[in-house]
Amino acid sequence: MASRSVTLSNGTVLVLFVFVSFYSVLAGNFNQDFDITWGDGRAKILNNGGLLTLSLDKASGSGFQSKNEYLYGKIDMQIKLVPGNSAGTVTAYYLSSQGSTHDEIDYEFLGNLSGDPYIVHTNVYTQGKGDREQQFYLWFDPTADFHTYSILWNPQTIVFYVDGTPIRVFKNLESQGVPYPKSQAMRLYASLWNADDWATRGGLVKTDWTRAPFTASFRNFGAKACIWSAGQSSCSSKSNSSSTSWLSEELDSTSQARLKWVQKNYMVYDYCKDIKRFPQGLPQECTLANS
Repeated sequence: MASRSVTLSNGTVLVLFVFVSFYSVLAGNFNQDFDITWGDGRAKILNNGGLLTLSLDKASGSGFQSKNEYLYGKIDMQIKLVPGNSAGTVTAYYLSSQGSTHDEIDYEFLGNLSGDPYIVHTNVYTQGKGDREQQFYLWFDPTADFHTYSILWNPQTIVFYVDGTPIRVFKNLESQGVPYPKSQAMRLYASLWNADDWATRGGLVKTDWTRAPFTASFRNFGAKACIWSAGQSSCSSKSNSSSTSWLSEELDSTSQARLKWVQKNYMVYDYCKDIKRFPQGLPQECTLANS
C-alpha cells in the first residue's frame, strides 16, 4: 500500500503527515469508563486501566461496552489489530442503541491472510435499517502499531476518521426523507469474534485455530460527548462553546480533499455504486449526497 501513496503529489503526502502528527486523543481509563461484558476472562484491563486487550480462541471471543450512553459525540480510540494470519476474525468497534429499531455507527475490521490487507468495513443503521456498507483498505499496517479510529456524530453529520483523516461521511438528509440517528442514546461497544462464514473472501478463507489466541489491543479512549442519563443530556445551551464545538463541526475544504483522496485510492466497496444490489434504484441518500 505504501507504494501507492508514493505516487501521489508531495503536497498531498505532506499535508497528511502534518495532520496525523498533531492529532491528539484525550486518554480515558478503562476501569472507570467501560465494563467487560463477555468472554469469560478473555478480555483484560491492564496498566492501571490504560490498556484493554480482547482475545479470541475456538471456544469464545470477548467484548466490552461503555458505562455511559451518548446522544451525539466525538469518540476516539486507539486500536492495534490482530497481527499475522487474522483470516476469519472480526474486530468490531461501534456505537449502538438497543432494540429492533436501533441506530448504529459501525467499524468492523475484517482479518485476512498474512501479508494481505485488512478491510475496514463501515455501516450506518437508522431505525433498525443498515445496508449502507462502505469498505476501505488502509494506507498502513494496522497491526504494527496503534492507530486512532474516530467517530464524529452530531446533528449535521456522521464522519468516520482514521488518524484524523476522514474516510466516510453520512450527512443528515432527514429533511429530504432519509432517517438520521438523532433520538436514541448509544453506548460504545467493542468485540473480537469469529466470523469465518463471511469475513474473509466471503467465507472462503477459514480461521486457522492453530494460531489462537488472537488478540486486539485498545488504549487512549477519548470522548467529547453529550452523556445521556435519566432522560437528560449533559450538554445544554449554557455549555461552553469551545468545549462543544464538535456539535457543529463539519468538514472544511482541506478535510474534504483528504476524504476524496482516501475514497479514490482506498475504497474497495460502496453500496451507493452497487446497482446490481439495488435493481429498484439506489438508496435515496446516495443520489441526494451527490446532488
